[in-house]
Amino acid sequence: MLTIDRLSKIYANGTEALKQVSLAVPSGAIAAIIGGSGCGKTTLLRIIAGLDLPTAGTVRVDDDAISGEPHPAVGIVFQEPRLLPWLTAAENIGFGLYDTPRNEREGRVETALTRVGLQDYAKRLPRDMSGGQQQRVAIARALITNPKVLLLDEPFSALDALTRGSLHDHLLALWEAQRPTVLMVTHDVEEAAALAAKVFVMAPHPGRIYDTIDVVLGRPRDRKSDAFNAVRRALLSSLDGSLAAPDASARKDVTAGAGFWW
Repeated sequence: MLTIDRLSKIYANGTEALKQVSLAVPSGAIAAIIGGSGCGKTTLLRIIAGLDLPTAGTVRVDDDAISGEPHPAVGIVFQEPRLLPWLTAAENIGFGLYDTPRNEREGRVETALTRVGLQDYAKRLPRDMSGGQQQRVAIARALITNPKVLLLDEPFSALDALTRGSLHDHLLALWEAQRPTVLMVTHDVEEAAALAAKVFVMAPHPGRIYDTIDVVLGRPRDRKSDAFNAVRRALLSSLDGSLAAPDASARKDVTAGAGFWW
């Protein structure tokens, strides 16, 4: 379970990026964070990943505290694939398994390549792959170490709609196989509705949790259904409210998917 308790971040110049952020993502669940610019989504993810320190508050994965350095239980995929250009797809995926016996490493890499549909691209360099293929390599690299928590920082935002939808399917297939706890930052309300079981809506200046919406849709999700559109409307309505919220006192909790009055 990923637990964030009263997390705050104030930078040296006095900017209050996060204020008393608390949330919990159950083990094996997929959750998303949406919010306007300046609400601290990426700052929050960096702290959870151990790439930055909070001013106050705690981050825990089960019983382990995360504090200012990367933790083996947490994997992260960034907006850009960030592959090593001189390594092949297989070598990039297996990069974090350098202390694993060769036969085991090669077997796990082969399995990972198959799961993301790139078994025929093992020897290709990043420059010889499309953006979507590179991002699949990045996701496989993050998951090959079997992290308890996978953080996604808008990994599909630079891709076209068709490629993005395909990668959603690959991500869900990988998640089904390993069931890590997933926390994803996205600007795409439809993406949050399509993937997440829980959506946290953040308000800006300072960044804080404005709303928590439980998505009760099953999988696979029909994006053309009335129930899916109701979830989208719930998320958009909450997002609109978060941008107008003067403080955290207006936050609310909503369950989406069963039906709404609008």
